[in-house]
Amino acid sequence: MKKLMTFTIMAIVFTVLSACGGGKTYKPVAINEETDKCEICNMQVKDDAFAVQLTTKDGKTYKFDDLGCMNEWKQKNGTDNIGASFVRDYNNKEWITYEEASYVYDASLKSPMAYGVYSFKSKSDAQSFIDEQKKGTLMTAADLKSHSWKQNTDMMKNMSGHGHDENAHSTTDANGTSGDMKGKH
Repeated sequence: MKKLMTFTIMAIVFTVLSACGGGKTYKPVAINEETDKCEICNMQVKDDAFAVQLTTKDGKTYKFDDLGCMNEWKQKNGTDNIGASFVRDYNNKEWITYEEASYVYDASLKSPMAYGVYSFKSKSDAQSFIDEQKKGTLMTAADLKSHSWKQNTDMMKNMSGHGHDENAHSTTDANGTSGDMKGKH
């Protein structure tokens, strides 16, 4: 009888804890290029490899056009209320969780706001990119916590002379080819 009572109480406690959000699942939401604006720089968020987002524990989703902008949001708002953060694989735009992704940083890598950080689904994909480009530092989400997050000001000046100009978005593809991101970002 005691074992049955103990089991029943444990089952009730587990059910209550699960219902209180312990098992909440967060998923990335689609990017709508018509309406989505970066929460930091107010630029259009393109449905591309640079789009990132986070969802708070209360269900509010914030979208960003560059991983550096999401970092700036975290610095301003803290991370205690974040339920999940998502980045895109540079190779195929697949959504992956921020913590599980591998990252490549190099100041010369072009990203929408010139932070130079690309995300990859796997460490081997990130390393392959570094090997192909012959530049970059392999990083993890933990490494990004202490990353300097400086924009490449020379790149920003060359793109438009102003960090938040819609015409300033450009990128370098995996083959090192530069291109205007307007309409592609």
